[in-house]
Amino acid sequence: MDRRSNHLSLILALLLSVSSSSAQSFLGVNYGEVADNLPPPDATARLLKSTTISKVRLYGVDANFIRAMAGTKISLVIGASNGDIPSLATDPAAASRWLSANVLAFPDTPISIISVGNEVLELGDASLASQLLPAMQNLHNAAVAAGGAAAGIKISTVNTMAVLSQSYPPSSGAFHPDLNSNLQQIVAFLQKTSSPFMINPYPYFAYQSDPRPETLAFCLFQPNAGRLDAVSKITYMNMFDAQLDAVKSALGHLGFPNTDIVVAETGWPYRGDSSEAGANLENAKAYTNNLISHLKSQVGTPLMPGKSVDTYLFALYDEDLKPGPTSERSFGLFHPDLTPTYDAGLTSGSTSVAPSTAPPQSGNSSNIPTSNMWCVPKDGVDDAQLQVDLDYACAQQGVDCGPIQPGGACYDPNTVPCNLCHEPVVPGGWEELMEL
Repeated sequence: MDRRSNHLSLILALLLSVSSSSAQSFLGVNYGEVADNLPPPDATARLLKSTTISKVRLYGVDANFIRAMAGTKISLVIGASNGDIPSLATDPAAASRWLSANVLAFPDTPISIISVGNEVLELGDASLASQLLPAMQNLHNAAVAAGGAAAGIKISTVNTMAVLSQSYPPSSGAFHPDLNSNLQQIVAFLQKTSSPFMINPYPYFAYQSDPRPETLAFCLFQPNAGRLDAVSKITYMNMFDAQLDAVKSALGHLGFPNTDIVVAETGWPYRGDSSEAGANLENAKAYTNNLISHLKSQVGTPLMPGKSVDTYLFALYDEDLKPGPTSERSFGLFHPDLTPTYDAGLTSGSTSVAPSTAPPQSGNSSNIPTSNMWCVPKDGVDDAQLQVDLDYACAQQGVDCGPIQPGGACYDPNTVPCNLCHEPVVPGGWEELMEL
């Protein structure tokens, strides 16, 4: 094992801790229903309550499912269909009726967001696209008029990465010029109402277009050389961060740098056709586990540091009636019999396992339990290298870097060597020093 591998293994050994058994406020899942074998809604509600998932996104409105989620404390995103948009846009009374039937009728189920339409701007239907914002405005006005919990519901719409004309390097992220007029008005509405811009980043599809081993590692949050954005001088260590920062840059170039982003979908298929590179169980497990660990670290992205973007995994179950390649029916985290497709670390009370590689035996570290150590970088190691190592370590499963994030107990001073020095294995484990 080379010195860099020892360095990373030591950081990981020092940072790994028991995963929280409580729900993760940033973690959601998509519940698609293009299937004929889904378990009953009450069974799904019990399954969700046994996990760390705190949010569920529906593509429409399913009254039985919404009722089943009452009392679970799991919030829902519900959808107004593309077919609903014309009436919602032209008739405020229709928006009030829609809200009454699909939100007010379920007072015991928390609904956080109404997504108006799905991927409307990418359909190429100019008429429908022009009606999207009026539909969103009418629903917002109806929710405010209803008062109570409804008044706090955010109104948004979901987009794919196809709304961007350029996404690499991330600093050059920009929306398609022919969408700018619509997006300018929509994002202005989102910012005014404190609603999020919802996007579907899929590193899997990025790998499909560039199926090299180094790209796979970059997409799976695995060790890699990173990719330098020559404009921002930021070295990105994974595709997820790069895609989100491209969206962040595009929003900034549009004039709305402070608009929040929500990941409405992301995932990796566990099987696919022979032509679908990388669609297998091993990669799906790696992507999901490493993504969740990255979110739990609270590192954020380079342009959105110190917090995790709310992220909805795709998907809770396979949708066996979906057309297209095998991968389209192979994103489910659970089977219809409620057993997991693979261990994604979502079960409440699950724990993470520390790396099997022992840390190097140097100085006074021999035979010292890692639970009583912190790290000190060696002289001569530059901050850029340390930051790469720290970012990689904080993205791994079971790592909690919360104390070195803004507001954390060890955030100040915010320098890379101090961040390494101050991050113990467990709270109170501050007894021994170990030089990297």
